Amino acid sequence: MSDNVMPVERIERSIYLIRGQKVMLDRDLAVLYGVETKRLKEQVRRNIERFPNDFMFVLSDEEFANWRSHFATSNSDRMGLRHAPMAFTEQGVAMLSSVVNSARAIAVNIAIMRTFVKLRQMLDSHARLAKKLAGLEAKYDEQFRVVFEVLNELMAAPTPKRKPIGFSVKERRVRYSARKS
Repeated sequence: MSDNVMPVERIERSIYLIRGQKVMLDRDLAVLYGVETKRLKEQVRRNIERFPNDFMFVLSDEEFANWRSHFATSNSDRMGLRHAPMAFTEQGVAMLSSVVNSARAIAVNIAIMRTFVKLRQMLDSHARLAKKLAGLEAKYDEQFRVVFEVLNELMAAPTPKRKPIGFSVKERRVRYSARKS
């Protein structure tokens, strides 16, 4: 399976930050592997000794409720959201390749591992750049302060533009003229 079949962007969208760890959820992995979520969970439960807490954990009730609230649907049962999902860390995803035995699962796991490495490299690069910038900022005087402020703004994560929810009513003013009868 090539990267064209499994785009990195699709995998990146399936990586969440839960409990301070980058994880992938069972339902997303099942889709990527081409199996039912129920079957993936079944295989994990049969091989639970391969998945210690730092490889896989089940979302708590609070985490599950928070995660479910991100889906704007009135019928969550049909979204497969009845049971708390399993969250797999990078090591847990690697272990899944020994449990879900198919050519597709192996190819998908390779793509996932490459994506995790890419994300780690990007974070490291960003941290090193921020450290260098802070050093330069401390080294140079006031004349470059404006330049550093602009650079800091450019490095900051963009705030997504959100459309307002609902509708707005433009007030129409109707002028009435006083008529004498």
